[in-house]
Amino acid sequence: MFEFAWPWLFILVPLPWLIRRFSPALQQQDVALSTPFYNELDDLQRAHRRTVPLWRSQAALYAVLWLLLLCASARPQIHGSLTEQPTTGRDLLIALDVSSSMLYSDMRFAEQNISRMEFVKHWLDNFIVQRHGDRLGLILFGSQAYLQAPLTYDHQSVRSWIQEAQPGIAGNSTSMGDAIGLAIKRLRMRPANHRVLILVTDGANTSGVMSPLAAAQLAARYQIKIYTIGIGSNQTDQLQTLIETASLELDEQALKDIAQVTAGQYFYISDSSDLTDIYRTLNQLEPSAVYAIPKRHIQELYSWPLAAALLLSMLLVALHAYNAQRHTSPAQESN
Repeated sequence: MFEFAWPWLFILVPLPWLIRRFSPALQQQDVALSTPFYNELDDLQRAHRRTVPLWRSQAALYAVLWLLLLCASARPQIHGSLTEQPTTGRDLLIALDVSSSMLYSDMRFAEQNISRMEFVKHWLDNFIVQRHGDRLGLILFGSQAYLQAPLTYDHQSVRSWIQEAQPGIAGNSTSMGDAIGLAIKRLRMRPANHRVLILVTDGANTSGVMSPLAAAQLAARYQIKIYTIGIGSNQTDQLQTLIETASLELDEQALKDIAQVTAGQYFYISDSSDLTDIYRTLNQLEPSAVYAIPKRHIQELYSWPLAAALLLSMLLVALHAYNAQRHTSPAQESN
């Protein structure tokens, strides 16, 4: 794409005309003189008139020269395509528990009680913002597990899918093993040492085909790291049973085993004070790619009009010398 970096410089186009029009020195009228050698001056005047067409052509050349200088000053450029986003980050899948137990409002955030789901949404939204250069995907699981968003660099879409997730949309029970199995299917063909799964749940495995430990062992064979995050408040006496089939028992031992088998780590979140430590630890264990702002390749073209202006200047000097020679010839002949 061609453009001028400083197009506002073209407002100077009429500047030479304005200087000539309003400069006092150029507005002075010729003074009539009475001289005894009028005939000689008349011969010089007629010789000067013969050079007028040449000077008119020079005026046009001066105008072109001025436009060329303005074009060079305005910095003509050709903009190339944007550089690609870095692709050296992680392939990171987020498996989010959307069973009915995530409806319980036993979490504290900003001095208010909120549901586990709302708490997790807030945490994941801030976490995703920090993952520059990673390909992110989303798995939602309850009684069944399904892929909500495939691996993508479009982080905004993943954030939107997380915000739209609602407890109970995949059933009331929890199938952690199936969620891990689905993640293996999506991550096994990705580059080694870049395969990461973050499993977020508030309960124990109560349904599904695969057991969580067997799925974790299979994930370890494919070099997939699993970071497990348990959600729940320690104040269980304040909980109210909203759905009878929902499990309030967080199987921490199973989550620890899953993380240990895959060389990952287990985290427990009971309130907002745990979020800072998890952000820092995950970013240290799985650093994101160094983010570089996409830039366009810019090719400067000012040298072309500048070179043309130089050649035109040389031509004008030659024309000026030629005109001066023609102007002085009649005078020399009269002498």
